[in-house]
Amino acid sequence: MGVNMGGCRRGASAYSRAVMNGLPSPQQLRYLVALSEYGHFGRAAAACAVTQSTLSAGILALERQLDAAVLERTGAKRPVFTPLGRDLVGRARTALEALNAFAESVEAAREPLTGPLWLGIVPTIGPYLLPRLMPRLRASFPGLRLFLREDPTERLVEALEAGRLDLLLVALPCDCGGAATLAIAEDPFLLACPPGHPLAARAEIPPGALAGERVMLLEDGHCLREHALSAGGLAGAAQDVAGTSLHTIVQMVAGGLGVTLLPRLAVEGGVTAGAEVALRPLVGAFARRIGLAWRARSPRGDEFRALVPSIAAALGDR
Repeated sequence: MGVNMGGCRRGASAYSRAVMNGLPSPQQLRYLVALSEYGHFGRAAAACAVTQSTLSAGILALERQLDAAVLERTGAKRPVFTPLGRDLVGRARTALEALNAFAESVEAAREPLTGPLWLGIVPTIGPYLLPRLMPRLRASFPGLRLFLREDPTERLVEALEAGRLDLLLVALPCDCGGAATLAIAEDPFLLACPPGHPLAARAEIPPGALAGERVMLLEDGHCLREHALSAGGLAGAAQDVAGTSLHTIVQMVAGGLGVTLLPRLAVEGGVTAGAEVALRPLVGAFARRIGLAWRARSPRGDEFRALVPSIAAALGDR
């Protein structure tokens, strides 16, 4: 039986033309994507673990290979991409995602949940869950080498899409782009207020009771802020940005500056330890959901799902 090799010849010819024209290297694609994400040569170079001159030279070499400009040479402090450059950033992300999936397929085929795993986790979960989760993961998956990065959700999603992270442990719902998500458990909100506050006299707090109260929240960019706003009764509240950490907010509440909503996970993790605050449950199902997110086309989805029992057990170990 004859075999049609035309497709192979066409593919080889296309590859030869790409090589002759200067096929970009994966590292050059990473430089391009990092420069787009960080908008700064120095920060992009640091993210790629190279010097700024190395990154600049890589971008310049890429332009020479393509015989086209991807950056405008205007002397601006921040890099300005040409229309072609903006288009190539999107294509570079797609190419890097395919390369990551290629490597992940090989890793997953060897033995599930062994070797390195880059996990991103949001600051309102990490300090309170990791002390209980890490021993469980070490016991269940001794061959797993976990590398952690703590950042707000938006930055974690960017790193996930760029292939710098494999998996995220986040609070849902979140703007996770095209990532696949899996909810694991609910984390109810509690009201925290000064002990002498009128709300402290109630056994539980009904919806609408916070209207007119000065509510201390995390600054924009933290997903917990949005979850707290949607927890009910906050539409008429004075929403004051209090800081970048839950510990700071708790101290401000203890000082009589207002009230706040805290996730039960953080409370049980000790965020109110040593602070004079009263804690009261909310009436109704006001909670965030803790879950996982990973690239939708990652071949390691089944591996990531295998982590769920350990995470759920850690969340239930209260």
